[in-house]
Amino acid sequence: MKHLGERIKRKRESLHMQLNELAKKVGVSSSALSQIENSKAFPSIVTLKSIADNLHTTIGEIIGEHEAMSKNPLVRFNDKSFIEKNEFGVSTYLLSNHDPNKQMDTILIKFSIGGNSKNILKAHHGQSFFFVLEGELEFELDGKNYNVKRNDSFYFNASRKHIARNISTNETTIILISTPPDQ
Repeated sequence: MKHLGERIKRKRESLHMQLNELAKKVGVSSSALSQIENSKAFPSIVTLKSIADNLHTTIGEIIGEHEAMSKNPLVRFNDKSFIEKNEFGVSTYLLSNHDPNKQMDTILIKFSIGGNSKNILKAHHGQSFFFVLEGELEFELDGKNYNVKRNDSFYFNASRKHIARNISTNETTIILISTPPDQ
């Protein structure tokens, strides 16, 4: 129970939110919230849900659901997590453990022959870095095309319009590092 209160307080402080501000949003007294944060009281599930919602997180994160994974820095290649696949032959995999405090995404992207990143690579505020492990991509950035080959890297502000296409006769695999993470 001690860790639950610590997680709530840490998350609240990371959002620069005062205790009385969160208490008001949740509908409890500042004293009651203080007791929860100091492990002197345990919230009801309804209160816990409201706390999580107002801290823009999940009950799972507050109770430490992914804590064991986030404390383990090692992810074996065969343990990578599938994220999504689009209709154009591109699949994505998370290469890091879940961590509510992470500041970047680390993703493996596989392009089938002729595949493109439509609906996978989305414009967002932040930056992206690609490294081509195998194959070759045509990368279109603001209407200009770049040929990106094995062992090449590509770095850009991700708010710019972009799409990648596999122009290799084989599968193309890249590593993407993107900030901020897609929460």
